[in-house]
Amino acid sequence: MNEAADIAPRRGGTMLAETGLVAAALALSVLLIWLVTREALLVLSYGGALAVLGATAFLFARRQPAEAVQAASAPDWAVTVAAIEQPGAAIAITDRANRLTCANSAFAKDFGVTHAPPGLAFEEGATGKLDLMTRAARSAWRDGSATLERLAHGGKEWSVAITRAGLADEYLVWRFVPQEENDPLADIGSAMAGLPGRILSHAGIETALVRPDGVILSAGKGFAERASGDPGATLAGQDFAGLLVSDERDRIYFAREGRTGSPQTLVHIPLESPDGDTPPGQANALMLLLDAGVGIGGWGGDSQAGTPQLQALLEQLPLGLAMTDRDGHLLFANPAFQRAAGIEGRPLPPYPSDLVVKDDKTALSDAVRRYGQGPANSSDMAIRLRANPEEPVSLGLAGVRGLGEPAVLLSLADTTEETRLKRQVAQATKMQAVGQLAGGVAHDFNNVLTAIIGYCDLMLLRHTPGDSDYDDIQQIKANSNRAASLTRQLLAFSRQQTLRPEVLQLPDVVAEVSQLLKRLMGEKIEFHVHHDRNLGPVRADPQQLEQVIVNLAVNARDAIQDHSDKTGGDGTGQLTMATHRFSAADIRRLGTDIVPVGDYTALIVEDTGGGIPQDHLGKIFEPFFTTKEMGKGTGLGLSTVYGIVKQSGGFIFADNAQDRSGRPSGARFTIYLPVHHSEEPLEAKGESETASEWSGGGHVLLVEDEDMVRAVAERALTRQGYQVTTASDGEEGLERIGEGTQFDLVVSDVVMPGMDGPAMAREIRKLLPDMPVLFMSGYAEEQLRNEIDIEDIHFIPKPFSVQQISDKVAAVLSASKQSIHRS
Repeated sequence: MNEAADIAPRRGGTMLAETGLVAAALALSVLLIWLVTREALLVLSYGGALAVLGATAFLFARRQPAEAVQAASAPDWAVTVAAIEQPGAAIAITDRANRLTCANSAFAKDFGVTHAPPGLAFEEGATGKLDLMTRAARSAWRDGSATLERLAHGGKEWSVAITRAGLADEYLVWRFVPQEENDPLADIGSAMAGLPGRILSHAGIETALVRPDGVILSAGKGFAERASGDPGATLAGQDFAGLLVSDERDRIYFAREGRTGSPQTLVHIPLESPDGDTPPGQANALMLLLDAGVGIGGWGGDSQAGTPQLQALLEQLPLGLAMTDRDGHLLFANPAFQRAAGIEGRPLPPYPSDLVVKDDKTALSDAVRRYGQGPANSSDMAIRLRANPEEPVSLGLAGVRGLGEPAVLLSLADTTEETRLKRQVAQATKMQAVGQLAGGVAHDFNNVLTAIIGYCDLMLLRHTPGDSDYDDIQQIKANSNRAASLTRQLLAFSRQQTLRPEVLQLPDVVAEVSQLLKRLMGEKIEFHVHHDRNLGPVRADPQQLEQVIVNLAVNARDAIQDHSDKTGGDGTGQLTMATHRFSAADIRRLGTDIVPVGDYTALIVEDTGGGIPQDHLGKIFEPFFTTKEMGKGTGLGLSTVYGIVKQSGGFIFADNAQDRSGRPSGARFTIYLPVHHSEEPLEAKGESETASEWSGGGHVLLVEDEDMVRAVAERALTRQGYQVTTASDGEEGLERIGEGTQFDLVVSDVVMPGMDGPAMAREIRKLLPDMPVLFMSGYAEEQLRNEIDIEDIHFIPKPFSVQQISDKVAAVLSASKQSIHRS
């Protein structure tokens, strides 16, 4: 398009120059005719004709470059398609309206052209992944780029890179690349065909990688030369056994060499998964053919040729290999084996059985002795290493002959990184499962507490202060409220509590609780606050953020006191809270895959309580995990913090601060909250109306499957003058509506057997579009609003008191009547 823009002025200038020359020639010809004829009429006729012809030619010349420029400025998508035809990547281009404007053949094959990103569907969690794609597209329009990982489609997992492009930044380029699982054994074949294979061949050991059916996948150059006479021959696809022969003594030779060649010792190493999930007989195998005279490091044999090269090569192999003699003494282990066995950097033990737990010693010793003294065969067995007794691993054993004395080859894959990733996934899965369990328990418990608190309120209406039963009822209600606080903590951890988010400044929240924190810390613990400049606003529930700060402060106070008791100190310490601004560039420099790139306001809480033990760092956010004595903690403080931060869209990390000597000085918690980019503060999501003085009464349909909750709510509303009709489930509630009774309000539970509350509400709205609906539930209001997706609904969280449900019903009816009057 830039070239087209440059062509226009150049052509325009040329056209003007040519027009000037033509005009001068015409003027000169008219002058000559006048000088010759002196006839004015003839001169005027000739000049007029030339003027008309010149004007027509000028207009035609102007239209031609304009059309050329217009044609040059139109986008040529054929060229773009040819440019994005890249192997191994599915590429698509969308415009500002999320319309698919261009895609390569790989994208059309894997995703089709019916839907354009971000509207692609995925196999698991399609709705959630669609939200991720939408948010990633918004980030790319805003920041210029965005990435996503692990999106499942068509039996593959894809990574997505999104880039903003175009002269006016009017397009997004989507690059989908399939992700492949890392296989620690995948590079063995290429290694055998490369330099490691040549070194082994020089030492008298030929190598080949063979499929379970005996077909060669790859082979070393030395193997190819001895089998075919050509070191550059490609043996892939040939039968491995067909290249070898054996004599009456079962000695193995290359078929091409026959008995004129040296006999070979065949070592078969199955490349099975260390997790034991490879089906029997389905694993590839590494075949080693050793010249019968080769000895390794003094292990036996008459020839020592190639020993240094062989040992050096075995040390570089990614597969863990070790060798024992026929009596089971360990002779050699390469670094990969030592790393996988957990003895890296330590002396080699005398026997392989010294590497495993006590219960596996006898079985391993018997197996090594059996393979060292019996025929040359191979197998594998599950063992538990002393370095990691909780994770069984697969140990391969192969009897080796031809190295002088019989020996046993042990193989063990290094799964350190794989084990670490498994632990992380298991920890995340456990946290999610515990959160779901905690949320379910809290939801059911809320129904019980609603009934207890409601009946206490009804009893208090019949008793006056000073009555013998009044104080007892107050105590029951007070303890019920404490239990309700406990359920709120469980819901906070499971990220199912009701939040009232507001746009606020983090230093303001810290200032609100500073005086309370100073009293909580006491006189011996110094409390310091530092704030960064130009902090961005965040959107969160201020009361819940105060709960986060208080919980972290109390945790720090207890840690300082406990550390002082252990070290014989005087109980003094320091608690520091600091706010810090993190830009998108700062997040990129952190190099973390957990926190998406963006602007954040961070709260850093650091104490001098000696730090958190390493074995506790992965457990501190679990509910009911505590290191305090029995009866001195519920174990819900940090789990509540974790739930509130995650539900607010933030991230929390725990580590240990270090003193000048590099030792842990105390715990440090860092909370990242995303900056809210909006010029106008948003109101808290949910109901904003206040309970007004509503005295108009009304007919209420109450739908609740829990008998005790339904009875309390019915009595509470009846005392306030409402006419109440009850139903025990959604089907019965819909029947009441269908009977033609006029209702002013529907009050319903959300989760019920059969037809639930939202399904009933949708059916009611089909019959009565203006019917107000009030939902009762122990789950988070924001979560319910996102899932229910019904307009003009109201919400009251459980547990509630008699007064709270009465006020809420009055507020909803008042708002409904005002809406009717305005319309």
